[in-house]
Amino acid sequence: MPANGGFKCVDGAYFNSRCEYYCSPGYTLKGERTVTCMDNKAWSGRPASCVDIEPPRIKCPSVKERIAEPNKLTVRVSWETPEGRDTADGILTDVILKGLPPGSHFPEGDHKIQYTVYDRAENKGTCKFRVKVRVRRCGKLNAPENGYMKCSSDGDNYGATCEFSCIGGYELQGSPARVCQSNLAWSGTEPTCTAMNVNVGVRTAAALLDQFYEKRRLLIVSTPTARNLLYRLQLGMLQQAQCGLDLRHITVVELVGVFPTLIGRIGTKIMPPHLALQLRLLLRIPLYSFSMVLVDKHGMDKERYVSLVTPVALFNLIDTFPLRKEEMVLQAEMGQTCNT
Repeated sequence: MPANGGFKCVDGAYFNSRCEYYCSPGYTLKGERTVTCMDNKAWSGRPASCVDIEPPRIKCPSVKERIAEPNKLTVRVSWETPEGRDTADGILTDVILKGLPPGSHFPEGDHKIQYTVYDRAENKGTCKFRVKVRVRRCGKLNAPENGYMKCSSDGDNYGATCEFSCIGGYELQGSPARVCQSNLAWSGTEPTCTAMNVNVGVRTAAALLDQFYEKRRLLIVSTPTARNLLYRLQLGMLQQAQCGLDLRHITVVELVGVFPTLIGRIGTKIMPPHLALQLRLLLRIPLYSFSMVLVDKHGMDKERYVSLVTPVALFNLIDTFPLRKEEMVLQAEMGQTCNT
């Protein structure tokens, strides 16, 4: 009698009796199905055997589709681990998972999950399903010209926030921050950076300085006469380093002469004598000698010079300021560089 099977005979083990082999469920007969008892007291045909050639069965769950929550780029997806069943002896030797296990955080995309089981005869059964994760997104935003943009999360997914700022000398118009909303539209209005318009018609030096607060650094160059050699040499060096000045958000303010012939100049704009005098007095700048004052973006007097300073020395000092270090990171991300 074959293992995992049996036989049925017409007339037992007597001459000319015919027997038929059969196998237990899950097994397949290999060899002669029917044998006959011959006159030499032997059975005809070759001995039969029952072998397990049927693969085990396993059923996977259906497709799992998920949408990421606000400000998230992954979704935690769980399912019941499918159980295999062997049709022969019911014993499975291995269950192999290909893909992330249940309870994992799945990123955006289409993920294939496959389970494979083996029985003791090394027959293999396989099932597959997919985990589909979708991240809801608004359209990508761009930094405004002459400005920066810093976004949370992935920058355009539902719940992400983008904050905008302008380089020194420019003022932000529009929304300083925008959020990707549930309707996949951005909140607020598109920001732009417009050139700073300095008003030299203000009544006080404090009001003049307030216009630069948190926007520009000031390098105030003062001289009792335009013929002063230090003044002329210093302006020449600064003009050649304009790129470095712009990169570090430095506005040069010139105070030339002695009241009442004193004039102040910011680029092409001329301030009245009384305002230039107030600025000298407010910052305690000497009236009758060459000097310079470096003022940071918070209106703080950072350094004073009574002789020439090279642009390299000036820039090295400014690059140590904490706020300047943050600016350098943003400028590197934006690809803003200067070889001057």
